[in-house]
Amino acid sequence: MRALAAQVRAELTMLVTNGESLFLTAGIPVLFLLFFSTVHVLPTGTRHPVDFLVPGILALAVMSSSLVALSIGTGFERGYGVLKRLGTTPLGRPRLLAAKIVTVVVVELVQAVVVVAVGYGLGWHPGGVGGGGGAVGIGAAVGAMVLGSLGFGGIALVLAGRLKALVNLAVSNSLFVVLLLVGGMLVPLSKLPGWLAGVARVLPASALADALHRALGTHLAVTAGDWAVLAAWAVAAPLGAALLFRWE
Repeated sequence: MRALAAQVRAELTMLVTNGESLFLTAGIPVLFLLFFSTVHVLPTGTRHPVDFLVPGILALAVMSSSLVALSIGTGFERGYGVLKRLGTTPLGRPRLLAAKIVTVVVVELVQAVVVVAVGYGLGWHPGGVGGGGGAVGIGAAVGAMVLGSLGFGGIALVLAGRLKALVNLAVSNSLFVVLLLVGGMLVPLSKLPGWLAGVARVLPASALADALHRALGTHLAVTAGDWAVLAAWAVAAPLGAALLFRWE
């Protein structure tokens, strides 16, 4: 446990001292929330844009940490030979991967606290019910975020484990932008063309965003379809990473 704790501290220290990663994981979600809550340019379909944006920004924060930050950081560590060296130390590869997962979870918790606090400051109040009250809504939101993290994390490790560092950097950022635009985080899926909305519904980004909108923003339960999509990606993506990841 000491080795694992030490590696988690090292991972968090590297994240905090990396200005680009810190801005991506913490700054961009808050910036998006502040801007689009006060500048009404998005067709959110709600009286107060912040009611739609807070759940969507929470989904964006999960994606930025477990997909982009994890993919880029791991990709460069792999390219520089850091993973190969750490894998041969007493830390071992299982605890190394566990440390990365724990780091992502810690970052997401901090992100969630910040986003919710800023949302409250902008006048947002969760309407989460999931069919049975606030506690059920919050529980559904947490479950969706966990599944989303597993799915995005698996995708991140597939990219980091197969692509060269600079190629991975470009692909990860491009994928982030695409999923942001079609994932229902800033613009409702109902505003997309029918065929594009259909494609988006089978992606983890839209399933996570829809689940959080339902759990925290409406009086509707998270749909079985959203749970199925999130669960499928949470299983398939990490399995793909386990099969495809190369350490050097």
